[in-house]
Amino acid sequence: MPATVTLAEYIFTRLRQLGVGSIHGVPGDFNLTLLDYVAPSGLEWVGNANELNAGYAADGYARIKGLSALITTFGVGELSAVNAIAGAYAERAPVVHIVGTPSRATQDGKLLVHHTFNDGDFRRFGKMHAHITVAQASLRDPLTSPDQIDHVLQQCLMHSRPVYIELPVDLVDAPVDSDKLQIHITVPKALPTSASDEALARVIDRIYAAKQPIILADGECRPLGIVEDVQALVKSTNWPTWTTPFGKGLFDETLPNFNGTYNGGYDYPAIQKAFEEADLVLCFGPHWSSTNTYAYTSIPKAGVCISFTDTEINIDDQVFRDVPARLAVSQLLQKLDVSKSQQYDVAFHKQLRSHIPASVAFSDVSKDSSLSQDKLWRAFEPYLRPGDIILGETGTSGYGVREMRLPTRTRVFVPATWLSIGYMLPAAQGAALAQRELQKEKKQNKDQDSGRTILFIGDGSLQMTVQELSTIIRLNLNVIVFLLNNDGYTIERVIHGLHERYNDVPHWRYLQAPSFFGAGQDSFTKNVKTWGELEEVLKDERLMDGKGLRMVEITLEREDVPEGPLKEYLEKERVR
Repeated sequence: MPATVTLAEYIFTRLRQLGVGSIHGVPGDFNLTLLDYVAPSGLEWVGNANELNAGYAADGYARIKGLSALITTFGVGELSAVNAIAGAYAERAPVVHIVGTPSRATQDGKLLVHHTFNDGDFRRFGKMHAHITVAQASLRDPLTSPDQIDHVLQQCLMHSRPVYIELPVDLVDAPVDSDKLQIHITVPKALPTSASDEALARVIDRIYAAKQPIILADGECRPLGIVEDVQALVKSTNWPTWTTPFGKGLFDETLPNFNGTYNGGYDYPAIQKAFEEADLVLCFGPHWSSTNTYAYTSIPKAGVCISFTDTEINIDDQVFRDVPARLAVSQLLQKLDVSKSQQYDVAFHKQLRSHIPASVAFSDVSKDSSLSQDKLWRAFEPYLRPGDIILGETGTSGYGVREMRLPTRTRVFVPATWLSIGYMLPAAQGAALAQRELQKEKKQNKDQDSGRTILFIGDGSLQMTVQELSTIIRLNLNVIVFLLNNDGYTIERVIHGLHERYNDVPHWRYLQAPSFFGAGQDSFTKNVKTWGELEEVLKDERLMDGKGLRMVEITLEREDVPEGPLKEYLEKERVR
């Protein structure tokens, strides 16, 4: 490596070292010279339809690959991406947002230039981002910029949340010392302390005393880096285990002690009883948003819950601070003698799992009858494969995919907190790209080489971000889109305004979209309205084993929703 590199080369080298293979974003006059360095640095430039979509895609990429990067231009570009960055912050996706800014001379001179408020204040947008990123760097000096970059990237990894870097155009090719690139950026390793020892001792005592212990694994296990250790605890303890919607797909659902997603007050009485009678609930990576907890009904009782968060263990009313989850769970796995804990027999697990609905066989439904969501989601289960990435858009799809029983190593995206309608389509592009890169890097198991990205999205949501179909097509990504056409914003209708015009959307010829956005004439598209038609299309090798974008439009009734909260909302709205 030469003694010096340009600042652009420095940041792109760092990103490659951290596993980033592609850069999402949109060109603009303040980032064009920076983009000149993307391809020479060995990175792929994606080039999205707009900055909001680029941010969503970077979020999806980060959740699969572990880190992503987004480049926008100053002002108009970065503000277009703000909603996506905010969502990544809320749901903990590590996105590095790099903004090309005007030259230092322009900023220091407070010149009245485009993409500003024409008042000479160039710090407004950085201040906005300070609220939705965990670390920020305004690069001004070549001597200190490498250290700033390294610090911000480390914070992104530590917290699994977005960070923000401003790079003025006159610093893009500034020479910087390359020596630092020999030292890789890592997350500081937590060491056991008297506080962590005391907390773990308390946890283990509670485990040994428990007569009806259970496990609830939530979605922040991913950003906390504890998925594998929690999975090991689930296997070794053999305790009844549930996940939350946000945690779905992170853990092996084929285990005999795994009972699916806990739906709180909407779950089966026997499952609710298991939580009510539990004298210990080990909760890993809790994310207690209203959506993720079924209106707070799935949050375990405080008196029996021990939760492991970023840097704390919460036991009853006591908080043990400065005990990172990665250290705590790792130590628990090492120190716990499972032979001293409650042992559940096979019959007990079978009884609990008997409440999990079976897959829907097409032989059990009339081939000519219309499709409905009370059975639809479980009909897809036999067609899922290890390594698939499944995305359920905010709306009925987001609730529907929670019902699916998954094969091993299947990742799922469901709305957890931010619920920005339209997110999942660009996220599918980012996830599919990350998936392809991992397959090329052979970092997945052999049976994951055939893993697909499968998106379930409503017609209203698709209209928000439909342009990103063109990026999927241009990159030749393997994405299957199941479009649920229920004639508008059904999820909004059941909340309020069942028959109001504001929940309508324009009628599109959806299956012409792939052709319009550049797909070949042989791209797979199909409309299905009946169970027989759905069975036929799911058995079609062109759909299930094909390449590139494939799209199936599923026609549903306007007021058709999955069982659970949406059905309850619907019934209340009908009697308004």
